Amino acid sequence: MSYFADLISTLFERASSLGKLSGRKQAPIDTLCRELLTSKGEVSGATLAQAVLNSYAASGDADKLAFFFQLRDEFDLDANTAKTALTAYQQNPDKKTYAAFMHAVDAPRLELVRRLNQVSGATAQLVAMRQDLLRLAIDNPEIAIVDHDFKNLFLSWFNRGFLVIRPINWTSQAHILEKIIAYEAVHEIDSWDDLRRRLQPEDCRCFAFFHPSMPDEPLIFVQVALTDAVSNSIQVILSDDRNAISAASATTATFYSISNCQQGLAGISFGNSLIKTVVQTLSRELPDLSVFVTLSPMPGFVSWCVGLNIQLDSPEPDDLRRIAAHYLINAK
Repeated sequence: MSYFADLISTLFERASSLGKLSGRKQAPIDTLCRELLTSKGEVSGATLAQAVLNSYAASGDADKLAFFFQLRDEFDLDANTAKTALTAYQQNPDKKTYAAFMHAVDAPRLELVRRLNQVSGATAQLVAMRQDLLRLAIDNPEIAIVDHDFKNLFLSWFNRGFLVIRPINWTSQAHILEKIIAYEAVHEIDSWDDLRRRLQPEDCRCFAFFHPSMPDEPLIFVQVALTDAVSNSIQVILSDDRNAISAASATTATFYSISNCQQGLAGISFGNSLIKTVVQTLSRELPDLSVFVTLSPMPGFVSWCVGLNIQLDSPEPDDLRRIAAHYLINAK
């Protein structure tokens, strides 16, 4: 009975909060943010969070920029309070002074973003918000400090322990396949037939990381070709008329394309973890795989060689490796 009483109470509280919000003129986003930071109720807080996110989504660049300036200025940490708290902790380092110091250096905008993330779908909206922030900060570097807080939160929220690896194949849901086409950043996928050639054959694999809060949005994906030898050309792997081999006969896994999907997660590394996880997954599935390699493009290499009058018509393999190594380590 207590459970049902609490449930009914929650429903009435939610309905009351929604009614109050819808029954008044929509407050400006800066006012909503202040109310959200001072809100004590879970349901009223969620209602305010949704209102902030809705208002932001409907804003143009000028209003979005004003929002980020508000985060920078009004919701910044208080340096004097932080100094006082640090001094108190240095003089008496106990649990109480430590907690006070940590609270003092936690900028209010951090708590605001945490509270915004309490509603369904908010994580994806906050990732999109950071994408706007990074874009607007190019011409407005004054707001770049706000991204430091966004990035730190995302590093925690998108920790490897929260990520889910999923295979992508020709039978995957259409909306996921559409995003693979859209997000491919290394070797463009120019049609559904092209995608089918990369996903349907037995000797092709594709894996992606997803986050539970964004189940329909791949964060990063890698494409792998299973071969019986190390390939020396991407054209061989992507050729329309190549002969596929059985996965069981493959000895080599070639990672030939890896693409980050969310610009709002720039600077948060997933690639290393994804490749290691895929190696483990393929090794369990196909014990005869013994070689794992990458086949990656080197943008700008040919132009660099031409600029230095380096001849690439028929170089010796060792010479080419030496030149390529110099380019990657020094020139780039």
